[in-house]
Amino acid sequence: MIRVQENDFDIAAEVQAIARGRTDIGAVVTFTGIVRGDAGDGETGAVAAMTLEHYPGMTERELERVEAEAWARWPLSGSTIIHRTGTLGPGENIVLVITASQHRHAAFEAASFLMDYLKTAAPFWKKESDAAGHGQWVDARESDDAAAGRWRGGRSAGDGDGDGDGDGEGEGEGGGSDD
Repeated sequence: MIRVQENDFDIAAEVQAIARGRTDIGAVVTFTGIVRGDAGDGETGAVAAMTLEHYPGMTERELERVEAEAWARWPLSGSTIIHRTGTLGPGENIVLVITASQHRHAAFEAASFLMDYLKTAAPFWKKESDAAGHGQWVDARESDDAAAGRWRGGRSAGDGDGDGDGDGEGEGEGGGSDD
């Protein structure tokens, strides 16, 4: 499920919605992005507000495309991406990613994949402003680009089975519970 909205979201309600009545789900992973009170670069200083803009329609289609890619890469049982737009203050929620699967590994990997995409390639534009109203547009950091690079060409870094160990065999899928 994809939602782009100005209003805040209720994390607990969203988790309940994805798992309600499901007995096939063994793991639910959530990631919540929150506006920091500083730019996080050690140079810019305090952030009084973050403004997020997007192209309605195009943004949702692109998020649906990357969500479908996550479903093709990992055995997911559910997923939710909620991204806020508008002007937000420090401490406010920006984004919620929820992934659900029978096993934790798929849920964690899919959530990381989706967040790496959202940080580097999603069609959102972010502007950080200081208390005086002076703002600057935010680019993806090199560290975000590097993290996203591990998803190019396969399931995750390594051998394509999603566990990154080079053996071609997924981990923990052979009986019992690894969650």
